[in-house]
Amino acid sequence: MKVTEQVTDLRGRPADDLERRAREIDEQVFRLRIQKSMGQPEAGHKLRPLRRERARIMTVLKEMSVKS
Repeated sequence: MKVTEQVTDLRGRPADDLERRAREIDEQVFRLRIQKSMGQPEAGHKLRPLRRERARIMTVLKEMSVKS
């Protein structure tokens, strides 16, 4: 899925759903950082897409708060 499609999908979701997804991503990133520090190599390449998705979610939430 392209980035513009992802953002369009995010804009169509309710704010509480986006906030819940952001918390889930925070927990995943935390677990992956711990795994990476313990030397598991597969954890490293999963961090960047999750952080970017969280940034997109936070951007859409900020847009929603500005519009209100």
